[in-house]
Amino acid sequence: MKLQLIRNATLKLAYAGRSILVDPYFAPRHSLPSYTGRSANPLVDLPLPVEDILDGIDLVVVSHLHSDHFDGVAKSRLPKDIPILCQPGDEGEIAKAGFCRVMPLVDVIEWQGLHFRRCEASHGLGPVVEVMGKVMGFVLRAGHEPSLYWTGDTVLYPPVLDTMARERPEVIVSHSCGALWDGSLIVMDRDQTLSLLQAALAAGEETVVIATHMDCLDHATVTRADLLKAALQNGIPPHRFRVPQDGEVLLFPSHG
Repeated sequence: MKLQLIRNATLKLAYAGRSILVDPYFAPRHSLPSYTGRSANPLVDLPLPVEDILDGIDLVVVSHLHSDHFDGVAKSRLPKDIPILCQPGDEGEIAKAGFCRVMPLVDVIEWQGLHFRRCEASHGLGPVVEVMGKVMGFVLRAGHEPSLYWTGDTVLYPPVLDTMARERPEVIVSHSCGALWDGSLIVMDRDQTLSLLQAALAAGEETVVIATHMDCLDHATVTRADLLKAALQNGIPPHRFRVPQDGEVLLFPSHG
């Protein structure tokens, strides 16, 4: 598996001979409104041109319709016949944007040798969930590739830990910027990410946690530097925790 962090939550995966784009957010720097009044979003440019990001893409995953996960630029630049995997209920809005091959991930989908399983996620807890709406994560498996659990826009709550225990993923991607909405936490912050790491270590596996969704939006409260410092202070083995920069590529060997 080759995993490239593009920016924010956007990933490009080379997996079992397929190229997968997750949550495309292509807006130019400072082209979208602020969430907090601190700055227009996104805070940084893309690390490479959109045409390079789209090169070779076979499948797109859209976890939910917030503008930092599926924006107007992505809607205009993606081929309208590209297969798109989405959470149930979002397929109509995606189809309205002109896409003709939209597949809701209700539970499990097998697509060209890839096995996707939908996972529960909560974009905050309490009343803010009504504002944020439904979201999803997924577990991806195929052949000899390492299993991947992409948590999506979620706080750390029991279903996330249950998914870890049940699926025993080899790679976990978390969203760890500690974003706030009206004072409520809506994705994992530093302490929740550390708890996720401790749970992965306690499981006795060699799971690697990759923290993403940082240093891009003005409602975030946690930076890459914050997380790396906290991990060091808490004795997290460096080979078990990665915090990639925008554009960075991580490689994970297949089995056999």
